[in-house]
Amino acid sequence: MSAELDNTVKQTIQRGYSEFLEANQLRPRLGQKQMIAAIANTLGAIEENPQGDSGNSGEGICVVEAGTGKTLAYLLAALPVARQKNKRVVLATGTIVLQEQLLNKDIPVLLRDTGWEYSFAVAKGRGRYLCPLRLEQCLDASGDLQRGQFLFEDELGFNPSERNIATYREMARMLEEGDWNGDRDNWPESIPQSDWQPLTVDRRQCAGRRCRHIRECCFFRARDELEEADCIVANHDLVMSDLALGGGVILPPPEETIYIFDEGHRLAETALNHFSASCRINASQLWLAKMIKQVESWQGLVAPVQELAAGLEKLSVAAVAAEKALALSYPVFEKIAHENITAESGEDKSVWCFPEGNPGDSIRLLASELAETLAYLGALLDQLADSIGTALERVNSTIPRVDLEQMLQQVGSWQGRTDAATALWQLYAVRDSKGESPCARWLSLEQGANLLDVCLSASPTRAAGIFRERLWKRCSGAVVTSATLQALGSFDRFRQLSGAPEGANYTAVAGAFDYARAGVLSVPDIGAEGNQAREHTRALIDRLEDFINPEEGTLVLFASRRQMDDVYSNMRTVLADQVLKQGDWSNQEIVRRHKAAIDQGQGSIIFGLASFAEGMDFPGDYCRHVIIAKLPFSAPNDPVHTTLSEWLEARGRNAFMELMLPDASLRFNQACGRLLRKETDSGRVTVLDRRLVSKFYGRQLMDALPPFRREIA
Repeated sequence: MSAELDNTVKQTIQRGYSEFLEANQLRPRLGQKQMIAAIANTLGAIEENPQGDSGNSGEGICVVEAGTGKTLAYLLAALPVARQKNKRVVLATGTIVLQEQLLNKDIPVLLRDTGWEYSFAVAKGRGRYLCPLRLEQCLDASGDLQRGQFLFEDELGFNPSERNIATYREMARMLEEGDWNGDRDNWPESIPQSDWQPLTVDRRQCAGRRCRHIRECCFFRARDELEEADCIVANHDLVMSDLALGGGVILPPPEETIYIFDEGHRLAETALNHFSASCRINASQLWLAKMIKQVESWQGLVAPVQELAAGLEKLSVAAVAAEKALALSYPVFEKIAHENITAESGEDKSVWCFPEGNPGDSIRLLASELAETLAYLGALLDQLADSIGTALERVNSTIPRVDLEQMLQQVGSWQGRTDAATALWQLYAVRDSKGESPCARWLSLEQGANLLDVCLSASPTRAAGIFRERLWKRCSGAVVTSATLQALGSFDRFRQLSGAPEGANYTAVAGAFDYARAGVLSVPDIGAEGNQAREHTRALIDRLEDFINPEEGTLVLFASRRQMDDVYSNMRTVLADQVLKQGDWSNQEIVRRHKAAIDQGQGSIIFGLASFAEGMDFPGDYCRHVIIAKLPFSAPNDPVHTTLSEWLEARGRNAFMELMLPDASLRFNQACGRLLRKETDSGRVTVLDRRLVSKFYGRQLMDALPPFRREIA
């Protein structure tokens, strides 16, 4: 029998909500109260089993579709329950930007207005933190480029300008004086990736406790703060990284954690991206050749240390074997690529999928041999890294410490590449389980620096199994929330994608908006449907400007970059001058320019793709009109979608109804959700795709939308 929410906790939540509303002169919202109750009651029902974990079959998992006010609701509900049950909260967002918003705005306001005392810390990957050792090496190498090339090899192309060097010196000064904590996001200016990358390491390149800069390490200082925090603010990628490592490596163990996933509609996609793999065959041969040369150059340096010398000798032999194996495999995949790929004019990448993800027995056998060869190489690299670490611990090592540090970093880089290549070939070697959706496997032809390359890729087609085994069965509790979790009015698609238990609490709470009063959904007839590619683009060129008021904030969303570029290049000059097109500037710069224009009383138009259709916040005058050029169905050449569709169709199922339509409904709802961000907002959504009216599925898509007032031509 499930537990019930403790009365003391219930009173704490109710009092906190009342105090917050009073402090901000707000009235209670029905949807917010429903969400608080759903989360608190679900988490309050968590019971420990004798093994110390929840044995989760769904009782401690709450899936909530809600609009505005989610942050307040899940924090108010989850924090007191977690404290009462002696659990920690991991709050995962979709982006680092939202992490910063939570830590710098939302959470401080909540604690101030409720008087609650909870500690929070942000968790980011190593790549967001400067490595003091790397900074020292960069500054040393800036005066000696030959040494710098030894350190960073060719792939980083370390060739610092005077501006870079001045920035690095300023970083060193601010670190020493305590004015900066080494977090990239806290540096006062934007840092280009090419300038930042030489300053960071991954987990394989880090010497950890052996590093002479361990006390000043920016990453470990930040990680120490996590140990005492009641709530850790992370992002989806970091949670996936931790789960991939077994859980409890980067973040607290799942059994001791209540997770909150904001923007939960992104979870499955994040998992698929995280557990996918790829390998460019020629590029892999090239870095293996560089490894062999580098190992040869180290032989004299490490000769006095028997363990290192022997390790390098074995590594050289294994690297030569791996290079030869890849060279022999290239003609096999090149032949498949040339037989099945016809590159379109102007494209630098073409793709072909193995039908239903099945590469065949001969490819599986070849992949198994490559995976075994690379796995052996990886094992030798692991041993070499351990040996270098041991040498670093010796006070009187015969090898200069600076050389050992550089060797460890280089070996760590090779470990990462070897592990990634091994993962790819292992995915090709394994036979998919019967009855389970297959792994997608595909080839692409890609233009490298000097030659055409064959790239092999693989990805799970569904993340359900990953989540079931690594998260839902292990976590103490979890909350998943987003404004769009239902597809076509049901949570079925979310369950299918995420593997969330059927016994979880699935709730859609009341919205905060009077949609019929505040918004209009318009579907005019422009003379073409979205599936008529050329005709639809021509119709947009001819008619789009008729629907745009140049004096207001407008967001135009396209399903493809090509169509967006074609429409923009054929616009009238006067209106085109107001357009901010994605790709011409960063998304952040487009948002800044757009808001600045509106603040000055001018009109502004954003032409955007999928990244502008979700997560963007344009309240009030910043967005009075959302124009959706085409219904957001998946691209027909997406390998994961193609593979899963083929697999379903081969089993007599309807891939359009099971995959394409529910996914399009989610994306369509996200796009429409850009219009109303506050209760005082108003405006219109215009859909320039008549399939919403003419096709049988149009009614389903419209019925799943908020109840805007409708104007159908």
